[in-house]
Amino acid sequence: MTIDFKSKWLPAIISGLLLTAAFPKIGISALAWFALVPLHIALRERTPQEAFRVGMIAGLAHYLTLLYWVVFTMRTYGYLPWWQCVSLLVLLSAYLALYTGFFALAMVRICKKPLHLILFAPVLWVALEYIRSFLLTGFTWGTVGYSQFNRLHIIQISDMFGVYGVSFLVVLFNAAVYVLLLSLAQKKWRDHPVERWQAILAVVLPLTLISLGLVYGKMRIRAMDEAIAGASSPRVAVVQGNIDQARKWDPAFQIGTTKKYLDLTLSAVADKPDLVVWPETATPFYFEASPKLTRLVTDTIRKAGIPLLVGSPSVQGAAGSHAYYNSAYMVAADGRATGRYDKVHLVPFGEYVPLKYLLSFVGKMVAQVGDFSSGEKGRTLAWGKNEPPIGVQICFEIIFPELSRSLVKNGAGVLVNLTNDAWFGKSSAAYQHFSMAVFRAVENRRSLVRCANTGISGFVDPAGRIMARTALFEDAVVVKAVPILTGKTVYTRIGDVLPIVCLIVLGVLMGWPMIRDRQAVQEAIRINIPDWIKRLVSRIVGKRR
Repeated sequence: MTIDFKSKWLPAIISGLLLTAAFPKIGISALAWFALVPLHIALRERTPQEAFRVGMIAGLAHYLTLLYWVVFTMRTYGYLPWWQCVSLLVLLSAYLALYTGFFALAMVRICKKPLHLILFAPVLWVALEYIRSFLLTGFTWGTVGYSQFNRLHIIQISDMFGVYGVSFLVVLFNAAVYVLLLSLAQKKWRDHPVERWQAILAVVLPLTLISLGLVYGKMRIRAMDEAIAGASSPRVAVVQGNIDQARKWDPAFQIGTTKKYLDLTLSAVADKPDLVVWPETATPFYFEASPKLTRLVTDTIRKAGIPLLVGSPSVQGAAGSHAYYNSAYMVAADGRATGRYDKVHLVPFGEYVPLKYLLSFVGKMVAQVGDFSSGEKGRTLAWGKNEPPIGVQICFEIIFPELSRSLVKNGAGVLVNLTNDAWFGKSSAAYQHFSMAVFRAVENRRSLVRCANTGISGFVDPAGRIMARTALFEDAVVVKAVPILTGKTVYTRIGDVLPIVCLIVLGVLMGWPMIRDRQAVQEAIRINIPDWIKRLVSRIVGKRR
């Protein structure tokens, strides 16, 4: 048992922990380029079923340590007992670990020779990351490419391939390192030795692609600097109110909270901003539906003479048929609300309960947030006479590349992320959330403004450079010139072509052997599938043969 632990489970656990260490707060991004090597080592002599379990262990080690903050959030704001909070973390981590498990299974089943590791490992990984981005509403937290947000030159390829292009390179390098180690140790993979030319390929291919990426990155940064130098650069102020989440919705603090934001806004007037931004649900009331408090805001904005983008809950519809939204209002300098964006991608069990008629027992988990409806995808907000509209993303919408793309395709000249990360406390979640926003700027070559209730607020330029950022749990007002670019990148135009191609390749690699070999089908469906489904699939495959 000790030998089995050392040869199988321990390397998998090490891989999971190394992956976590590559992300903030620890943030040693270089570890991602080697983190999967121990997992590869653990898979060398495993059956597909064993490989799946090994992959699950690696995934659990990673996601339990990456998402530990879920326990704090659900305990503090969901008011759930500790055992339920821990259970939710384990369930979420187990779901995400399934993808790592399927990656490991596919590696053993598809990669029959050492060469296949280099060719197929990045394809399999990216395909599964892409599936994770939309299956069960999607959850892209922890996509490997995000760990490289601070490696400016390598992330420039995101304007062609998105964050998945960076993931592809990272996983390719891991696989190449493993093949090289096999060669040096004169070990076999699936009874096949590493031939000399394969060892050379393991060195040449990743280094060539990474070098090309770095050269491209240098060229694109230079091009962005030239574009920024000639671009219009209005001044934007972000207001970080630092409102205690426990008091945020207490009626006794409504006026005090609102006045705090107004006072911080007035303190920025001397810097002559062209736009002021407040965070997600900054107003502790329904904007427009609460006339007195709304007038308190609009009157001050009118006196300041500066447009305001403000996060606020909103309600629409007649009595008895109200629809509630997590919204952002554009308030013109004359105090009129001229536009509204409603959050599109809501947080399951946080902003709404999916299948509520079946899952009514989890209603308390969303007690502080509400049960919101979804808005219109790609809706932009006009704000200046001579400036392109703003593309708003609220909270974790920023982790979904497709939403940013839709805004830019609809003419957005700048992306604004309004969020309230007070839920995360001082955990690593706030840092991870901020790091993912960097990619939306690079993918679409747009400046990104981020305004958070308790931080991290900041500014990212179209090259992905963090121009300014605030600390957590501090009152802050930051004013920066924001360059406005209008061109559309390859990624903005064509989207996630790379992961879609990888997904097609995965389907072919996994499906073809099963179509060709009835026995492979039976082996693949052996575990925990009802007999009638097994017989049905076997008959279908038998007829095709």
